[in-house]
Amino acid sequence: MDLTGAQWRKSTRSGTSGGNCVEVADNLSDVVLVRDTKDRDGGTLAFAPAAWRGFVALAKEIRPVG
Repeated sequence: MDLTGAQWRKSTRSGTSGGNCVEVADNLSDVVLVRDTKDRDGGTLAFAPAAWRGFVALAKEIRPVG
């Protein structure tokens, strides 16, 4: 898989203190990529766009406990 065209952005849900941050590249036509901001060379998760949309929709429904 050629990832050279991936345009990474920091998730809007990432913490501001630099602790829990992920980056998402959703500009490619057939895949959505996710990686850890602190360990960019540590691996990349790849999702089908429909699966990613489902994950995001479900995550928006979940309310934090506390």
